[in-house]
Amino acid sequence: MRRHEPNSRGDFTRQKRSGALLALLGLGLGAPVAHAQATAAGGVEWYGSGVAPFPQGTQSAVVANDDEPIFSEPSSRSPRRGSAYRGARLPLFGARRGPGCDARWLSVGPSAWLCEQRASLSSEAPVALDAPSEATPLGLPYRYFFVGKDGSFGYRGLESAEEGSPEAQFRPGFGIAVSRVSNKPSKGDPFGLTSRGFWVPMRDLTPVEPTAFQGAPWSAATGWVVKDGTPIFSAPGRRRPGATLARLTAVSIQDSRDVGILRYYRVSEKDWLRAEDVVQPAVYPPPPEVRPGERWIDIDLSRQTLSVYIGPSPLFATLISSGVGAPGTEAATPIGTFRIWVKLRTSDMDNLENVAARENYAIEAVPWVMFFNKGYALHGAFWHNRFGEKKSHGCVNLAPRDAERVFHWTSPRLLAGFSAVHPTPHEPGTLVRVRAD
Repeated sequence: MRRHEPNSRGDFTRQKRSGALLALLGLGLGAPVAHAQATAAGGVEWYGSGVAPFPQGTQSAVVANDDEPIFSEPSSRSPRRGSAYRGARLPLFGARRGPGCDARWLSVGPSAWLCEQRASLSSEAPVALDAPSEATPLGLPYRYFFVGKDGSFGYRGLESAEEGSPEAQFRPGFGIAVSRVSNKPSKGDPFGLTSRGFWVPMRDLTPVEPTAFQGAPWSAATGWVVKDGTPIFSAPGRRRPGATLARLTAVSIQDSRDVGILRYYRVSEKDWLRAEDVVQPAVYPPPPEVRPGERWIDIDLSRQTLSVYIGPSPLFATLISSGVGAPGTEAATPIGTFRIWVKLRTSDMDNLENVAARENYAIEAVPWVMFFNKGYALHGAFWHNRFGEKKSHGCVNLAPRDAERVFHWTSPRLLAGFSAVHPTPHEPGTLVRVRAD
């Protein structure tokens, strides 16, 4: 997994997991929560010494640029709090003077400051503007497509698309996130607007069919079938001819029985499965770093499962796909105890599935990204459904619905209008333990 930034042609340049990534990013487990459109009660509440009040009726600050940096204090020397979307109307809570901004520093959230030179004041109410305009399926923030075998080009303007020189080139297999589709006025051909602002002809794209798989609330009986065409038995050792279950089928384990060296699970009144065909998450005590009542995540590489906890109590479990590499290599998921150090609603990545980078080598706007150890992250994966198997280049793949739920459950919370968020002393990143036993 690697993050990217576009070059001047709109293609993507590879970045290493190290200083380049850090420079680029310096900047209840219920249903996913909607982005709040928060505002200060009764209007702007306070101003620093010598700071002129905002014009009467001012309600928000409109962000001027993509991934605009937000700081944790009214100073460009303070740690980054995150970044915001261009066009997001952020709530205003006050203003102060401080180094690194010739105008006022605007308070736009808890420990969140934006230089007024990088925004404009508005009388309109705060709106996040961080979601695409069209409905998307199965926990994805966009609709996703792969570029066809002949590649494609991108254009900044819809009306001029395919009539002049392209501003971007997309190679075969490149993953594109589309926020909306519109027909070109002169020809009526449909074009998709990518998350990077390029119009791409839809005829060059193949839609992604994301998996509907998702995990389940914790139960000691929960398990999932992890082999294709798993045979069903009418009794331990007695196979039922032609009867099988598909991979990722959820089952309830009601009993177990050993026959010779094989163990069988009873999953209904009359159906048994071999234990080797089923994965069942296990309960482990919290690591010593977990505070009483704290939320944390447990990743079991041996079972390829992820469980979320509050203190010693598991709440939810699901299947993952971790790194395929040998322990200690770049393509292996690192073992240890970490904390989420940055969360991004989406991030451009490569080497997501195939270590040789021969397919799915780069995907735009990978969703629900939670970096926990340098360039290793939990994130949604819509390009495969082999959860329960090692599949990634080191990151922890989750089905999109699971990734969205975990993203909104973990801290730090992504503020309205933000594209990325860093922890603060009062809101540390969620603890993530990765183990192989």
